[in-house]
Amino acid sequence: MMAVTACKEGKPGMDPGKYVRYTPEQVEALERLYHECPKPSSIRRQQLIRECPILSNIEPKQIKVWFQNRRCREKQRKEASRLQAVNRKLTAMNKLLMEENDRLQKQVSQLVYENGYFRQQTQNVAITTTDTSCESVVTSGQHHLTPQHPPRDASPAGLLSIAEETLAEFLSKATGTAVEWIQMPGMKPGPDSIGIVAISHGCTGVAARACGLVGLEPTKVSEILKDRPTWFRDCRSVEVLTALSTGNGGTIELLYMQMYAPTTLASARDFWLLRYTSVLEDGSLVVCERSLSNTQGGPSMPPVQQFVRAEMHPSGYLIRPCEGGGSIIHLVDHMDLEPWSVPEVLRPLYESSTVLAQKMTMAALRHLRQIAQEVSQNTVVGWGRQPAALRALSQRLSKGFNEALNGFTDDGWSLLGNDGMDDVTILVNSSPAKIMAANLTSTNGFPTVCGAVLCAKASMLLQNVPPALLIRFLREHRSEWADSNIDAYSAAALKSNPGTLPTSRMGGFGGQVILPLAHTVEHEEFLEVIKLENHGLVQDDSIIPRDMFLLQLCSGVDENAVGACAELVFAPIDPSFADDAPLLPSGFRIIPLDNGVDGSSPNRTLDLASALEVGPAGNRISGEFAGGSGSLRSVLTIAFQFSYENNHEQIRDNVATMARQYVRSVISSVQRVAMALTPSRLNPHNGLRPPPGTPEALTLARWICHSYRFHLGVELLRPNGEGGESLLKMLWHHADAIMCCSLKALPVFTFANQAGLDMLETTLVALQDITLEKIFDENGRKTLCADFAQIMQQGFAYLQGGLCVSSMGRPVSYERAVAWKVLNEEESTHCICFMFMNWSFV
Repeated sequence: MMAVTACKEGKPGMDPGKYVRYTPEQVEALERLYHECPKPSSIRRQQLIRECPILSNIEPKQIKVWFQNRRCREKQRKEASRLQAVNRKLTAMNKLLMEENDRLQKQVSQLVYENGYFRQQTQNVAITTTDTSCESVVTSGQHHLTPQHPPRDASPAGLLSIAEETLAEFLSKATGTAVEWIQMPGMKPGPDSIGIVAISHGCTGVAARACGLVGLEPTKVSEILKDRPTWFRDCRSVEVLTALSTGNGGTIELLYMQMYAPTTLASARDFWLLRYTSVLEDGSLVVCERSLSNTQGGPSMPPVQQFVRAEMHPSGYLIRPCEGGGSIIHLVDHMDLEPWSVPEVLRPLYESSTVLAQKMTMAALRHLRQIAQEVSQNTVVGWGRQPAALRALSQRLSKGFNEALNGFTDDGWSLLGNDGMDDVTILVNSSPAKIMAANLTSTNGFPTVCGAVLCAKASMLLQNVPPALLIRFLREHRSEWADSNIDAYSAAALKSNPGTLPTSRMGGFGGQVILPLAHTVEHEEFLEVIKLENHGLVQDDSIIPRDMFLLQLCSGVDENAVGACAELVFAPIDPSFADDAPLLPSGFRIIPLDNGVDGSSPNRTLDLASALEVGPAGNRISGEFAGGSGSLRSVLTIAFQFSYENNHEQIRDNVATMARQYVRSVISSVQRVAMALTPSRLNPHNGLRPPPGTPEALTLARWICHSYRFHLGVELLRPNGEGGESLLKMLWHHADAIMCCSLKALPVFTFANQAGLDMLETTLVALQDITLEKIFDENGRKTLCADFAQIMQQGFAYLQGGLCVSSMGRPVSYERAVAWKVLNEEESTHCICFMFMNWSFV
């Protein structure tokens, strides 16, 4: 079958508007090029004609039209697919909302009934106080609220009785009125939301519920959710001790589950559980769980050292097949985490349903959606790895960090004596193979890590510092807290015998993201490879130059995510980047203790790095730029791991001394950073502080708009007459990406509005580390050089559409752009402003 395309300009004798017919061989050749380059240049199209004789009878303009039509069809196909997915999701969410409405109506009816019932009982008690029958009536009226369960044994019949009761209680929470649910703070249902998320109000323990649509079949959903350690990073292990089938086609399992403690200030939790899997009459698949205790009867599990036994109330997953494919899932998590066993300052972590929802319930939904997306797209992402391989790396980093924080004796950790101060805890592990879960032997047969591992860890309380903001700063300004001397030692220790400890400073310290491996937008998680250049290890009085690589995981950088913790975990990695390379993760975890949302903008600081050296100053910015003034408490936990040669106590003691000093130094640096980030330290009005040497934000906004009108003759913005703050707010929220760069030999960005920050995938903190030439490829830089002369002579220039690159390495396309000189009050050039229109990630 031959393909046709419209032709407006054809060969001599060919009427415009006629169709050009392509043979299947020609279409195949064009499709091959399209997959290599969807938008070839005219030179590339001419080269294609020369390389493919089969296309010799087709003019370049006709090929250009073919590619335009092909891109249009691809865009239409993607849009149609997106709209179909949105329609399916809206249909499913509509069904969920109708079910939620029915549940709420039932709850209202039950509350009205109970209110009338108890009012009647109260009146009866008041009238006939001498009638003892009233007491029995009231007692029987309350019996359904706190039923007394008969004791049961560990026989199959006894376990089935517990399982059926667990199923009934779970369903009453998932779709009934057994728990009063309120909407999760900050969560609004919609086509782009993760689902409908609710938290409990007034029930025993903490509970969260979520309903959502995932593009996976029910059996696959069940399989994924049962493997809890793969998606719940606080879960250390789940061990199935007993499994038996029931007569109704279900399965009963007895499980032992362990959960990590999130900080050094608390103990880990474990659970002794019964899990029941069954299929309902309507075809829905149900997986429900509960703790086995003396109340329910059944088999018991003795306490385990280093763990506090917590209780799981009936919880689980109700999975319904969805029309058109996929599943509608109801998740319920209900636990009593024994908050009495932790210091009072940490109890909000164990008494907050919001924290449970973020860490467990919503994490399950996110994981399912991520798996469904990967299955549908079948993509290969950064590093040439499949998404599953990158998830495994993220899991290894997180697990290694948690193991170091908890220091379980069954993994070989033991406590090392302190130096008279108890601010830093030192643990040693003489057999690290288990905790590293990797191949510890290199290809040449020699060990890639020394025989023992030492961990230095500490925790501290932070006041009034948004965790997401602090983690972003630690990620983007590593030189403010890290010691390249220690980094070089850690990297060398993973490869060979570290020899003596390094005693002199290294070369320059600079870090750059050379390979963004994965970015999960839904909860702002980044997995990346960091290159620290110009390192050298001091050994035998000589410096061995070496580039160092870190595998780094950063999560929780969204300030609007209520109850979410923020983490920065990293590990030195060999340049070979093998999947089974040994990892010794170190890093930071910041856990908010208050559920209040910091109302400040996530980019409220223009130059936090200089704030560490310069005192607070600046001008007041109102509205959405103002920082919050409420108290915000969080716990920062730090853990750093070091490898050393085993069976040498002197080396171990030297490494321990170095580790203590280093962690104390990091703590001091973090405290200094935290003080600079505290809203009250930015300026007396909790506002923006412009970077040294730049105009105030209001003045810069006025200069940008005035210069645009002067050079191009039209208004950039149409202020509403409310003053400079209104102009700045309009510029900040402008739909196009607007950014300014300095007039230096190597121009760097000095300002960007919100769209500009989104396009560059950066923050105002890190913006000034990005040079103008860094966001363009070679062709873009050549074009920019040609246009730059026109900008300086004429005052402005229109730039053709093209591609640039974000700070995370993602290509960004834009339809057109304009650049103009920004003039100050003296009519001299202050900077160059760029505006990129209709941009999108490719």
